[in-house]
Amino acid sequence: MAGVLMFWLLLAGCARSAAPTVASPMSGKRVEGARGMVSASHPDAAAAGAEILRLGGNAIDAFAATAFALSVTDVSQTGLGGGGALTYYQANTRRAEHLSFYPRSGASAAWGEADTAAVRQAGRAAAIPGLVAGVLEAHTKWGRLTRAQVMAPAIRLAREGFVVSPLLARTIVTSRAKLMADSLAAARFMPSGEALRPGDRLVQPELAATLDMVSQGGAEAFYRGAVAEQLSAKVKSLGGLIEVADLQQYPVMAMRPLCTTWRGYTVLGAPPPMGGASVLEMLQIAESIGLASAGGFTDQPGAVATLADVMRLGQADGGRWRGDPTSLSVPARGVAHPGYATRRARLVGGAFVDTVVAGDPLPFDTAAGPAACASLDPYPAAVARSVPSTGREERSSPDASPEGNSYTSHLAVVDADGNAVSATTTVGVLFGSGVYTGGFFLNSAASNFDARTRGPNRYANSTMSPTMLLEGAKVKLVIGAAGSQYIQPAIVQVTLRILAFGEDPLTAITAPRIHASATLRDVEVEPGFAPSVYAALVARGYRPISRVADIAFGGVHAVFVGKNGARIGVADPRRDGVAAAQ
Repeated sequence: MAGVLMFWLLLAGCARSAAPTVASPMSGKRVEGARGMVSASHPDAAAAGAEILRLGGNAIDAFAATAFALSVTDVSQTGLGGGGALTYYQANTRRAEHLSFYPRSGASAAWGEADTAAVRQAGRAAAIPGLVAGVLEAHTKWGRLTRAQVMAPAIRLAREGFVVSPLLARTIVTSRAKLMADSLAAARFMPSGEALRPGDRLVQPELAATLDMVSQGGAEAFYRGAVAEQLSAKVKSLGGLIEVADLQQYPVMAMRPLCTTWRGYTVLGAPPPMGGASVLEMLQIAESIGLASAGGFTDQPGAVATLADVMRLGQADGGRWRGDPTSLSVPARGVAHPGYATRRARLVGGAFVDTVVAGDPLPFDTAAGPAACASLDPYPAAVARSVPSTGREERSSPDASPEGNSYTSHLAVVDADGNAVSATTTVGVLFGSGVYTGGFFLNSAASNFDARTRGPNRYANSTMSPTMLLEGAKVKLVIGAAGSQYIQPAIVQVTLRILAFGEDPLTAITAPRIHASATLRDVEVEPGFAPSVYAALVARGYRPISRVADIAFGGVHAVFVGKNGARIGVADPRRDGVAAAQ
C-alpha cells in the first residue's frame, strides 16, 4: 500500500491549487459573493433563499424559504408530501444540530407486514410525510423572520406560476402513466394529455392554497383538519395505511450529528436513519490509504481503481448498518470512527471479490472519538437492541432497494454570519407514490422498508447525507447530493476534489464520476476520464459501464468558504439548479 501511495505522489506531485477565478459556461452554476449564499436544485428556489437573506433572515430562514420553494418548483423530486433531514451549524455558539423529518410508518400493525411490489397498491408506497413538520420545527427553533415571510416566495410561485425547466419537463414525460392516473394531477402537469414543455408556465392553485393554510396556521394546519383528513382518505382509498391520528402524532427527531476529523477538518454527517456514516467512513478510508494525496482522479488510473474499492466498502456498510435508531441497534458512530476506517482500509487493493461483506463496527461504537468532536456533543453510541438476523429479503442494499430509482433534492446555505445549513429533501421516486392530494404528491418512502427495518412507528431508512466540514470553528464546505445510492459516493468524490486536490468547486462538481456497488463488479463511469482510467478499472477486475451524466448520477449542491471568507456557491450541471448570492 505504501508503494502504491508513493507511485501516486510521484505521478501527481503536490495537490493542485484552486484557480483564482473560474467562469461558468452555464448560468448560475458558479456564483461568488462576500455575504450569504444559497445553492439549490432550482433557480427560483435558490432565488427565494437569497431574497430572504436580503430581508435580514439567517441561514435557517433561507433554508425554510428554499425548501418550501423547492416543494413548488422541484415537484417531481420533493414536496410537502415528502421528508428530509438537515445539518445546521450556528456560528456564534459553535454548536451543530441535526433534524430528521423523514417519512415514517404509522401505528397499525399492518406496517410490519410484508408488502411485495407484485401486490402493492399505490397507497401502500406512501408513508407519513414529515417535510412540513421538519422545516417549521427548524424555523421555530432557529429562524429570525416570521413564518409568513419565509413562506411568501413559495406561495407566490405556486399561485402565479413559474417557467417549467428542462428537468421537470423530462420527469413529467417519464412519469406519464403515474400522472395520468389522477385527473387533477394530469390537468396540472399534462394539460390536454400533453406533457408540459420547457418554457411553459406551471400554476398550482391547490398547492398555493395548502401553503397559504400552513403559512397562517403552522404545522397544525397540515397535520390536523381538512388537509390531514383529505390526505388520509385519499391514501386509504388507494390501499394505503395512513390514518389521521398518525399524521397528528408525527414526531420530528432532534439528533446529534455524526462527527469525525479528516485532513484537519471536522466533518459533520447525518445520523441514521440517514446515510451520513458511509460518507465519513469513505473519506477516512481514502485518507488512511493515501488516496486523498493522489492529486486527482480524471487522469489518475490507480487512484480511480482504488476509489472504486473504497466505495464498495462504504456501500457494504451502508447497506447493512441502517434503519430507525429508535427501534434498531444502528452503530453509526462505530462506522464513522477513525479506527474502523483504518481496519476497513486494509481490504483496499486486496483480493477482488464479487460481493463485499459489511464489517463489524460495534467494537468502535463506544470507543473515544476525535478530540475535535468532543465540544460538538456528537451522535452517541447505539442503544443495545436486538437486530434481526439477515434473511433473504435483507440481502438488498441501498443499491438494490426501490429507492435506487429515486432522485431527491439538496440545498446548501451559508449566511453572512457564518451560520450554515445542509439539507436534503425528497418524495422518493419521481412524483413519489403518485398519490396527489392538496396540490402535492405523497412520498414513496414506505417502499424503503425491508424485513430488517419494517415495523409500526418507524422512520424509513435513506441514503440522504447532508454534510458539513468545519475548519476550526468556521464552516469550510456545506455539501450534499441528490440521487439515492449515488448520493454518498458523489459527496465523497466532490469533497476529495475540493479539499484534498485543491480543485475549484465548479471543476470538482462538474468533473466525471464513477459509481461502484458492494454487490456487483459493474462500475458505472461517466465520460471524461483518461482512457487509462477505464483500462485500470478493467485490470482491477471491474466491468466499466458507460453512464451519461444525468439527474440520477448524484446532483451535488454546495457552498465553499474561501480563506478570505468569500462564499462560492456551485450547482451540479446534472440538475437545473443554481447558486444565488445575497
